[in-house]
Amino acid sequence: MRIEDNSTVFIVDDDYAIRESLSDLMDSAGLKTQIFASAEEFLDGWDPKMSGCLLLDVRLPGMSGMEMQSALFQSGIAIPIIIMTAHGDMPMVRRAMKAGAVEFLIKPFNDEELLQAVEQAFELDRAHRRAGDQVRSIQDRTETLNERERQVMALVTAGLTNKEVADKLHLSVVTIKLYRGQMMKKMKAETLADLVKMYEKINPSGEPKAS
Repeated sequence: MRIEDNSTVFIVDDDYAIRESLSDLMDSAGLKTQIFASAEEFLDGWDPKMSGCLLLDVRLPGMSGMEMQSALFQSGIAIPIIIMTAHGDMPMVRRAMKAGAVEFLIKPFNDEELLQAVEQAFELDRAHRRAGDQVRSIQDRTETLNERERQVMALVTAGLTNKEVADKLHLSVVTIKLYRGQMMKKMKAETLADLVKMYEKINPSGEPKAS
């Protein structure tokens, strides 16, 4: 498995021998690891900049693995999670998958099965981070717009023509075209379709923000 970034497998298991065994397996596959004996220990050291996936045991001292997954989910922390347990049942599997688990593995599991799940989780994490980078880039460009350009962007992405935008903002069509051209340049949008896609990423509700 080739990993070209800082993706890390974060292993949370209260059994020292299992932690070390899993860490050795990941190391043999060329993967970085960090190990934790409890959910609380992992959460205390959590940094949103951390990339990779979480290999999480269900039975832990203090906060259980399922409780930790729920807490991460509710907090909006999108790190992909692979659940592992020796005591799983279908209700637990359904609950874990509904909360976004990438995989649910029953101990003892096959090494290759685990490595495949980790690879899938890494790909998912990269996709999430790319999407986040795109949104931040669009937001940064939006910050360069003046108030009128923001209004024009909101209205044209809502489907209004230049004349309709002009009437709504009580400006001339020529002035709207000027603002529109400046806005498109600042947003680095070559077409209206490009602009609409950008606006949807930062305004998923689809409601125009112009008055």
